[in-house]
Amino acid sequence: MLRDRRIAGLLLGDLLANVGTGMLLVAMPVQTLSLHGSVPKAIAIGLVEAAPFVLSTVLALAVGLGRVRVPPRTLLVADCVLRSATFAALGVLAVTGLLTLPVLVAGLLFGATFRLAGSSSRRLLATSAAGEAGRFSVNGLLGLNTTFALYIAGPVLGGVVVATAGAGFALFVDAAGALILLACVPREAGDRDALREEGTPESGWRILRRRPVAARLLVVEFFFNFLYMPVEVALPLYVSGTLHAGASGLGVLWGALGVGAFLGAALVSRLRNLPQRPLLVAIIGLWALCPIALAVTGDLTVALLVFGLGGLVYAPFTPVAYSFLQSGLAPGEQQQVVTLWTTGATVAAPLGLALGGPLIELTGSTGGLVLSGVLTLLLLPIAARAVLGRKTEGNPACASA
Repeated sequence: MLRDRRIAGLLLGDLLANVGTGMLLVAMPVQTLSLHGSVPKAIAIGLVEAAPFVLSTVLALAVGLGRVRVPPRTLLVADCVLRSATFAALGVLAVTGLLTLPVLVAGLLFGATFRLAGSSSRRLLATSAAGEAGRFSVNGLLGLNTTFALYIAGPVLGGVVVATAGAGFALFVDAAGALILLACVPREAGDRDALREEGTPESGWRILRRRPVAARLLVVEFFFNFLYMPVEVALPLYVSGTLHAGASGLGVLWGALGVGAFLGAALVSRLRNLPQRPLLVAIIGLWALCPIALAVTGDLTVALLVFGLGGLVYAPFTPVAYSFLQSGLAPGEQQQVVTLWTTGATVAAPLGLALGGPLIELTGSTGGLVLSGVLTLLLLPIAARAVLGRKTEGNPACASA
């Protein structure tokens, strides 16, 4: 796959852009805690974490549910340009001491308008260039990019930058990553393949209704992600309170998740021949144990081991799920369904974060971690019934997965 310059360039840009985003996992909670004023800490963190998903969800739903097709390359370019300009402006305000919590929330809200559409466009362009034979490998490489950048390099660098220069400088790095990705967008992209269809365009939801297994898996993934999000709100408070560590401790903990996720993503290609549906259900059950184990330990070393194992377990979920989904789609169905799927899976984030703030404020960081894990365990039998039941339903590609 990497011999194709279009794929290699896009994967490199994706990796570097995600490093900047990974730095914000550490920097934005720290920045928020310095700005929250009279707003409760957990509520403020939840608002900042949720802001990038709101407008981006609205736009992505319009693409996924509507019949108007926008070339993936156009959406990706728009994402890079808007994100780089807005985040650079936020960085200037942060380092000059003029940034306030409302401005930060508004900037993240506006600057990430094309976030979900851009994310699905990266996948569409890369998998379209790779073709059907290379789709599983490219999805695996995208997953490897995400786990390494978001959970290893990004958080570790974010902790270093926050400790040495201040949280605001991480915004500049993310803006620079968006510019690098813009330079890597192929000029002769696979837009025509991704958009090709015959007759009247269909919405992503109508297409999913013909593939009930994929539709049910989307519902399961929504709740899986929804129940995970309180962990992101609880983690900064858990690190500073229970573990008595600072920004560097939070960065190292995210890094441990990333190391495990990197190993898990690197093993994705070895899972190609395993039954995909039972694998996805098993991942949900094993991940649920992670936040519960975190809650019962007050030792940073043990927490690093637990979070690392959690990353190892979770990493294959996304590439396997996307390969499962795309295997049953015609070229003209890819954009609307992949965008809708990405949105449905990701819209759980702002909703989970919005719930996570009050939940963590009420139960505390360790109580929120336990509740997240227990509710995910309760999702397990529902997921098994939805994904494993009636295997002959839908198209042949889905039935054989």
